[in-house]
Amino acid sequence: MKWKKLTILTTTEALDYMGAIADELGLEGFEIEDNVPLTEEEKNSMFIDILPELPPDDGSAKVHFYIDEDADAAAIAEDIRKTAAQYAEFCDFGSMEAVYSETEDKDWINNWKQFFKPFRVDDSIVIKPTWEELTDAKDDDLVIEIDPGTAFGTGAHETTKLCILSLKKYLKPGDKLLDVGCGSGILSIVGMKLGAWGAVGIDVDDNATRTSVENADTNDLTAFYASKSDVELLGDQICFTTGNVIDDAELREAVGQGCYDVVVANILAPIIIPLSAVVGEFMKSGAYFISSGIINTAEEDVRRALLDNGFEIVAVDHMKDWVSFTARKQ
Repeated sequence: MKWKKLTILTTTEALDYMGAIADELGLEGFEIEDNVPLTEEEKNSMFIDILPELPPDDGSAKVHFYIDEDADAAAIAEDIRKTAAQYAEFCDFGSMEAVYSETEDKDWINNWKQFFKPFRVDDSIVIKPTWEELTDAKDDDLVIEIDPGTAFGTGAHETTKLCILSLKKYLKPGDKLLDVGCGSGILSIVGMKLGAWGAVGIDVDDNATRTSVENADTNDLTAFYASKSDVELLGDQICFTTGNVIDDAELREAVGQGCYDVVVANILAPIIIPLSAVVGEFMKSGAYFISSGIINTAEEDVRRALLDNGFEIVAVDHMKDWVSFTARKQ
């Protein structure tokens, strides 16, 4: 169906009030647009390595409301203004000018799926979305089926390909695998298909870890979700859990000390750098740490962090603007 888009011009100061007003009026879907720079904490919690250049933050903001095609957008705008007036003595709402437009007739939640097609990582590994047919399969193909949902990680990105190729090279049958920043679970799944004894996948996004369980099941693997206190590394299974191993020493203890043969992290350079200071806790002597998600301008920073934390760098691979390191624990 088509949706009407109602945009209210306001201020960053008023955004909390605007959210409350939307809730009060039963407006369930809205989007905020401003030029406020992200904090370091926000950057570290997002899968973004290159941020867009924003104009200076002048305190202005736009709130976009998506409303039913048959709704009276002008009347809703007036209701928003009247409700905002009740709080005017506490906050500068700006002009509160209304701008009206109409969205295209699209399923915005699922429209992205048209761009995710089956593709080959190499001659023998194929990644395919669950809703697509594979027409050129070979008898010896390793086919991984993925539905990312709202989790990050289709496998199409160069950084994921770099990780898969490194797993294929360095992971041996019977190895124990840890996947930090598991996203949709694709690297844990590939690792198990390549012969890992068992795996643990961790992500800061609870939606990602729960989606990962579903994707593992789709690929005929046994997987389960566990709270921090119930994390287990089990044979022929993947345990997915939610948390931040950089900041949470209790979680690091629960995940397991000195027991993994391979750790893979397809995240971002600003996260891999502090991760390199703690990831060795999980690893056996001689174990491999595969890291990617590294834009080439951050290559030397990651190299320095790995060396400073006692790793031996055994391989550096590039694909377009992205870099992957494979390092070994001394």
